[in-house]
Amino acid sequence: MRVLYVEDTKLLANAVKHNLERQGITVDLAADGEEGLEQAMKDIYDCVILDIMLPKCSGTDILIRMREKNVQTPVIMLSAISEVETKVGHLDRGADDYLAKPFKTAELIARIRALVRRPKVVDTGVLTYSDLVLDKTNVTLNGEQLTNKEVEILTEFMKNPDKLISKEHLLAKVWGEESMRDDNYVETYISRIRKLFKKVHSQAKIVTIRNLGYKLMGNQNVQKTAQ
Repeated sequence: MRVLYVEDTKLLANAVKHNLERQGITVDLAADGEEGLEQAMKDIYDCVILDIMLPKCSGTDILIRMREKNVQTPVIMLSAISEVETKVGHLDRGADDYLAKPFKTAELIARIRALVRRPKVVDTGVLTYSDLVLDKTNVTLNGEQLTNKEVEILTEFMKNPDKLISKEHLLAKVWGEESMRDDNYVETYISRIRKLFKKVHSQAKIVTIRNLGYKLMGNQNVQKTAQ
């Protein structure tokens, strides 16, 4: 499990990180709202923990931006303000839970685990883009058999068509901590998927954006990019 904890009080942040990691939870820290927003928008976490009062950008604003961009990662809000109106306001904005400061780390861990255990939104198992049909249930693309990793990578692309996806995002989302520093995994799988596109005679392309990442693009958009 991997969580993002956005907290500007360094001593508290480090203490909570230490206690969560003792329970097998990987914790990424962000010390201000601007950094926290950038991290939260990557959509690679099982849970995001947001202090409300942050420098540069409030936890409330981060929550609002996440939901506006359809980042549905579970969010726990933290605040010394415990009024019912404040709690309800954040839950109405899309927060999943609210914990008043000071809190016991054991309670935070319990709430994180409860959120992560929630059943996810029902997935039909089929994604489409351009002339591609990804069947995650049968593990196929246009009828051709895939590996599980190929399904995970294609899922990221087909949920975010025409959007830049970095190698780092794919590594974190598909391989997690197992190979965070080796982007050869990504290059190898992108090459395999491109060959698969040719095999099924797809007009879609995975385009390399040098030093930035990749985009899945339909034929018309590929032609525009090339002009």
